[in-house]
Amino acid sequence: MKYVLVTGGVVSGLGKGVTASSIGVLLKACGLRVTSIKIDPYLNTDAGTMSPFEHGEVFVLDDGGEHVIAKERKGDYLGKTVQVVPHITDAIQEWIERVAAIPVDGEEGPADICVIELGGTIGDIESAPFIEALGQFSYRVGTGNLCLVHVSLVPVLNVVGEQKTKPTQHSVRGLRGLGLIPDILACRSTKALEENVKEKLSQFCHVPLESIFTLYDVPNIWHIPLLLKDQKAHLAISKVLNLAGIVKEPSLEEWTSRAELCDNLHVPVRIAVVGKYTGLSDAYLSILKALLHASVACRKKLVVDWVPACDLEKETEKENPNAYKAAWKLLKGVDGVLVPGGFGDRGVEGKILAAKYARENKIPFLGICLGMQVAVIEFARSVLSLHDANSTEFKPDTKHPCIVFMPEGSRTHMGGTMRLGSRKSIFTVKDSKSAKLYGNKSSVDERHRHRYEVNPDMVERLEKAGLSFAAKDETGKRMEIVELPNHPFFIGAQFHPEYKSRPGKASPLFIGLIAASCGELDTVMNPASVHHLISNCPKSVFVNGTSKKAPNGMADVRYNNGYCNGLHSR
Repeated sequence: MKYVLVTGGVVSGLGKGVTASSIGVLLKACGLRVTSIKIDPYLNTDAGTMSPFEHGEVFVLDDGGEHVIAKERKGDYLGKTVQVVPHITDAIQEWIERVAAIPVDGEEGPADICVIELGGTIGDIESAPFIEALGQFSYRVGTGNLCLVHVSLVPVLNVVGEQKTKPTQHSVRGLRGLGLIPDILACRSTKALEENVKEKLSQFCHVPLESIFTLYDVPNIWHIPLLLKDQKAHLAISKVLNLAGIVKEPSLEEWTSRAELCDNLHVPVRIAVVGKYTGLSDAYLSILKALLHASVACRKKLVVDWVPACDLEKETEKENPNAYKAAWKLLKGVDGVLVPGGFGDRGVEGKILAAKYARENKIPFLGICLGMQVAVIEFARSVLSLHDANSTEFKPDTKHPCIVFMPEGSRTHMGGTMRLGSRKSIFTVKDSKSAKLYGNKSSVDERHRHRYEVNPDMVERLEKAGLSFAAKDETGKRMEIVELPNHPFFIGAQFHPEYKSRPGKASPLFIGLIAASCGELDTVMNPASVHHLISNCPKSVFVNGTSKKAPNGMADVRYNNGYCNGLHSR
């Protein structure tokens, strides 16, 4: 196997992920099998206990697994001192080789290329063990088997419009000092690099001129693989990895059409995301991407209204009436409502109120994980008149526990106690909207991340009152999908469908939400329609607030009171 390592320069967070994924798209278009690894240099062994405010969302894979160095506890080191070098660095390299060899495309055998994205910034203390491990790894796999792509910022001084190379020079110098020599420079800038700037970078960074590429600002990120192709990045990578006789000319016609379609969407669909972490859009990144995929599949421009769940509550009405009015005004002006997952009791009552508003006013609603649970709680309170109905997570002594702790979980440890990874959901109501959206399959495999679930002892009572549990697990005791049959679109899923949404393959439940919000649900309800919708990224994504014209042809962006990390399509 051959590897492409993507590292970040002086300013991190400016395109490593987009660069790594775009390289993957480009190499796949060249006829190669590609897999990927994302490494974040943190000591947390259980991502489930991390706050989204601290690090953005926690992404779950099919296996739901976590990597922990446990050899010392098992006695594998025979009492020797466990050190960063060689024990931790060896473990990192072994983990990379093991994970890279796992096929992810349904075919047998390892992929041809593994794209590795190393998080953080070169020179950070916390990334030192990983940098050392990858330096050793480059020697371990040998010359011609690892291509290092370094992503760095080339800022433009607004006063004189000059592109400055110093940040990249210092970044590359630091990288070389740590034992890693870049083969390719991917330079982030507002505009294409001038030739004299590229020549200067080539001279001072010791990188061939033909291996320096510009990732300048574009209307949407789907243009990045096309930028790389136009600059012949695939040839530079294949030269380093000795793939000249294998790599085909990249076929990106579908991707080109997708990018062009993205640029021309103009009919809006407005979705409220009612959550706990609305101050940081990265906390709901997969939710936003899944909404994008679905909205473009339905040929609509996505408008996201961030609604802080706490601001919908009566307590806020007393303490901050302006925030309360603003939140309800946003909620009442949308085409659809989405309540995402989360943990803890903050904002739960606001989420319940959002579900109530959507149910009573026939507004399309999608609840995910906790979002499904609050929908069940609201139904029990309002329809069954069980005013004390709640989750034991929030009120352990409730007389009507609609949501209960998983019986096999630990009540004393937060970490390692979740139902994680891919699990099967079997459709028990064949004519349900969710079953139709999934193409009338008998079952689906989706990824889970939760510790509480619908109380099976209350299911019969809830169903008699009109709530339909359209899908359950293989035992029939875990509720996976809930629906209101007499509602235009009211669906809750215990799993996280957003984790498997992809460009060109939008999540069926998200397509359902967007289509219902546009009044087009019947159009996509048949199996042929929902699975042939092509998902692309719109030219501009609007987040509530006033529109701002972006420079250099970038997409317009609307900010929510100046926060939410400026969601846009760069």
